Amino acid sequence: MDENEQLLEQVTDRVRDSVREHGRSLPVPLAEGETDRAERVLGFAPPPLLAALYTRVGDGGFGPEYGLLPLRQAIAAYEAGRASDWGWPEGVLPVADLGCALYACVDCRSESAQVLLFEPNPGDPDLAWYHHSPSLARWLRDWLDGAGWFREEWNEGETEPRPWADFSSRI
Repeated sequence: MDENEQLLEQVTDRVRDSVREHGRSLPVPLAEGETDRAERVLGFAPPPLLAALYTRVGDGGFGPEYGLLPLRQAIAAYEAGRASDWGWPEGVLPVADLGCALYACVDCRSESAQVLLFEPNPGDPDLAWYHHSPSLARWLRDWLDGAGWFREEWNEGETEPRPWADFSSRI
């Protein structure tokens, strides 16, 4: 079993436990062709791990903070961002609502599917993008383990997220 398969199994187990514990249901997984449709609409493919989350676990509603966005909602948020004055970067798909207008976004053009933080609250598009995690797999592992951004406590003096230097070249 490769690393992504193991990770998908762990996410599925966490989601099942959460569903049992809270007595709520989740959206059903997407049909396989839905991620192909997303690629045609977006002009780029969701990374394999992200596509597998949508087709094997569920169409959003699980994961960090307010959970993964349903795929259609992620596409709509991407299209709205690209049409806005914020200069949304090409290939950067919002995938999770973190609250307070913050989004976790997957850079679908990076080899590792790095996760970026969109934080518009300073009001300046040049200051709105930060590195959140080196990969989607690491971001999910941190969520499962309660590590990184998902820790209960943040220790003073720890490194703050660093700005994403590639932002301006991707608009």
